[in-house]
Amino acid sequence: MSTRRPYRSDVSDARWALIEPVFTAWREKRTGPGTAARVHDLREIVNAILYVNRTGIPWEYLPHAFPPYKTVYDYYAKWEADGTTELVHDQLRDKTRRIHGRGTEPTAAVVDAQSVKTSGNVAEDSQGIDAGKKIKGRKRHLITDTLGLALTVLVTAASVHDSTGGKQLLTELSATHPGVSKVWADGGYSASVLQHGADVGIDVEVVQRPRVKGFQPLAKRWVIERTFGWLMQHRRLVRDYETSPQRSRAMIHWAMANRMSRELTGESTPTWRIETDIPPTTT
Repeated sequence: MSTRRPYRSDVSDARWALIEPVFTAWREKRTGPGTAARVHDLREIVNAILYVNRTGIPWEYLPHAFPPYKTVYDYYAKWEADGTTELVHDQLRDKTRRIHGRGTEPTAAVVDAQSVKTSGNVAEDSQGIDAGKKIKGRKRHLITDTLGLALTVLVTAASVHDSTGGKQLLTELSATHPGVSKVWADGGYSASVLQHGADVGIDVEVVQRPRVKGFQPLAKRWVIERTFGWLMQHRRLVRDYETSPQRSRAMIHWAMANRMSRELTGESTPTWRIETDIPPTTT
């Protein structure tokens, strides 16, 4: 247990209890050179990853109270590569669905995509230009359940059309969540996506925007827009800083795991507003 002063992004005892078994089992399975001397607390590694995820700082700017940043990133990369991060995310999603009175396997979902700018360290061949939104960067293709919890995630260059990413997502969705028979999409998805959905046993329905002025939440689809809002509360996801699309995908899983673990333990998501006892001034 760390003796340092806590950061607001740290996992509480209750949140750590939710995910600790996965990481403990992961460490127990590891053998070979260098695994005997395990000097770093796994909870502190998780706290460091969440600190980067929430604040958006570069890895090398991690406070010295955490383990060395190269060690933290090594764990982050290993957990992404061997599926540990996704396993933690999926277990939290199943628990979150159950507290909402749902079964662990959904039957309906929503698909959408979000384009974000990239940082200067991202290779040119890993990014592109979204002609519609005029954004040079990457695109996050997501399918969520009707609670807004991520089911499948794909990160591509922003130049990849929504329909191309959507078809890949539907293929993965049909394999990993065969119970899903209905998916709602927006008008940006072409007829080929609807046909591909039919080919894999999923009815894809396009939800049209209402012909009225001003903001109108779209029936069935508003939940995934809220999910993108949840992601943007994590500053590491406001812009794509990861050199690899797979590492970007892992950042999304960490952000969702952070949110779901807080919901499961009844902890509010922290904001960056500093609360004081000083009353607001009037002019």
